Amino acid sequence: MTSQQGRISLAVAVAIVVGAVAFAWPLFLRPESGMRPEQAPIVFAFVLPLVLAMVLSEVAGGRMDARQLAMLGVLAAVGTILRPLSAGTAGFELIFFILILAGRVYGAGFGFALGAITLFTSALITSGVGPWLPYQMLSAGFVGLFAGLLPRATGKAEIWLLAGYGMVSAFAYGWVMDFSFWPFGIGSGTPISFDPNIGPLENLHRFVLYNIATSMGWNLGRALTNAALIALVGPSLLRLLRRSARRAEFTAAFDEPAVHDSR
Repeated sequence: MTSQQGRISLAVAVAIVVGAVAFAWPLFLRPESGMRPEQAPIVFAFVLPLVLAMVLSEVAGGRMDARQLAMLGVLAAVGTILRPLSAGTAGFELIFFILILAGRVYGAGFGFALGAITLFTSALITSGVGPWLPYQMLSAGFVGLFAGLLPRATGKAEIWLLAGYGMVSAFAYGWVMDFSFWPFGIGSGTPISFDPNIGPLENLHRFVLYNIATSMGWNLGRALTNAALIALVGPSLLRLLRRSARRAEFTAAFDEPAVHDSR
């Protein structure tokens, strides 16, 4: 592994570790430790440097040039516009399939940055800024990140792979977002309430019951939307993104013979 590859891998690993800590701490910390939802800005302070670190590591690794940075801005703008149009009604979301396809083409770092930036900018224009925003940024970033780590596949097999990932990631996004506020969202004393006096496994069991009762329909709607959009527009959009990613190489290839001919 080269040093450039090492920097990219380290950035991805740091993002995963920070995200796991940000979401899983209620299972392992007691309420008297002082952790509260109001401390979400602390997570936010981690998210922005992570986005920058991802982008910079890709640039340092030579895997993201000026054209791809521009594409990052374009796709983030598209996602920012699409998110208010879908509004998440019944789980109908129009942005996640873009994160998945872009992460597949441009890599894990690009996917993470795109997901986090898209959720941030769309929250600004929809007045959706709140303690939940850092968790949304991390969750959407992970959707794009893991899309970039999927195994190789081509043709219809790739579309099936991405559609399946779209369904799994839709449920995962809903689960971790529910978990981010579940310990504080309902009162205590019910069979589906968070109880700091019981163990992590029992709390996870309660959370599963809570999620099934409150969010299964939304998660299923998001999963079906992802799969349908990837199946319908995935092949053409993948070709478009890959053509954009390779265009700089094609330009260089055509320029070189012209120089030789002039000599």
